[in-house]
Amino acid sequence: MYSKDMVDLIKEIMAVDFVVYELALFLNTHPNDRRALEDHNNFANRSNQLRTMYEKKYGPLVLNSISGFPYQYINNPWPWEIRY
Repeated sequence: MYSKDMVDLIKEIMAVDFVVYELALFLNTHPNDRRALEDHNNFANRSNQLRTMYEKKYGPLVLNSISGFPYQYINNPWPWEIRY
């Protein structure tokens, strides 16, 4: 139903986003940690790259993604429909 490439890309996006959120939480209490900030920014950039790759290949990933006509967000599987 869903290609292995699509599922692998979603898994990578989820893993990278987890790191971004964890680093953001760390930076809330350690705002002067330059290394953590650099890591956060690097992972945030990687997340954006992965999301762009996903959307070019499979369509909108989140509600605020740009959609072609007709509206395409509803064509994607819901998270609970994907077999990880």
